Amino acid sequence: MRPETLVRDHTVYACVMGSRAFGLATDTSDTDRRGVFLAPTPLFWRFEKPPAHVEGPGEEQFSWELERFCELALRGNPNILECLHSPLVEQVDDTGRELLSLRDAFLSRRAYDTFTRYALGQRRKLDADVRSTGAPRWKHAMHLLRLLMTARDLLRTGEMRIDVGDQREALLSVKRGEVPWTEVETRMTRLATETEQFLHRTPLPPEPDHARVADFLFRVRRDSALQPYPDDEVVQGVVRGGRVREG
Repeated sequence: MRPETLVRDHTVYACVMGSRAFGLATDTSDTDRRGVFLAPTPLFWRFEKPPAHVEGPGEEQFSWELERFCELALRGNPNILECLHSPLVEQVDDTGRELLSLRDAFLSRRAYDTFTRYALGQRRKLDADVRSTGAPRWKHAMHLLRLLMTARDLLRTGEMRIDVGDQREALLSVKRGEVPWTEVETRMTRLATETEQFLHRTPLPPEPDHARVADFLFRVRRDSALQPYPDDEVVQGVVRGGRVREG
C-alpha cells in the first residue's frame, strides 16, 4: 500500500493548521493541512512496516500514523497538541472523534518543558538573524510570541486554545515589522516569566494519561485486524483464524 493511499483511504482526522487555525491569516497565507491516518493492522505483520508519517499528497500537507501521533502527543509535542485543538476540522470519522475526545489525556505539565524548549530554539534563531542582518524574521517573531501566549494560557487554565482572538492585530503588527525588536524581546521575556509562574499552580496533571491512550490504541488496532482485506489472502486467513494453503 503506497503512502499516498494510506492518507487517501485511511485518514481518521484532518484539519487546517498554521495562520488560518491561529486566527492570523491574511490574503497571502498558505493553507497548511495536517492529518492522522490509521494504517491497517495487517500491514504491521509484514517485514516492511507502514510509514510513521507521510508528506503530501497535496502541497502543504503532512500526516502521521495514529500510533506515532499519539506518542508525540504524550510527550507534549507543541505541533501535535495544537493539531488536536484546531478549530478548522476538515475530516473526522469515529476513530478520529474518539481521538479528539482524548485531548485532555495528552495534556500535562510536560507541556512546559516541550513548549519552552521549542521556544528557546526559535529564539536562538531570531537572535542569530538580528546579529547577522540587524533584524529578525518578523513572521517568525510573531509566531514565537503566539506560541508563548499559548503555553502561558495552557499552564494557567489547563486548557489549550490556539486561536489568538483579540491579540490578532497586535501580533500582525509584529509580523509587519511595526514593533521595535527591543519591545518584542520584552514581551517574550514577560510571557516566559508568566508561564514559569503558572507552572507552580497549574491545574494540569504531572503526567499524561498513558493508560487511556494505550487502551484506545489497542482497541483501534484490534478492530482494524478484524476488518477484511481482500487484496491479501494470507492476511485474511490469519485474521479469520482459518488455514491458508501454500502452493
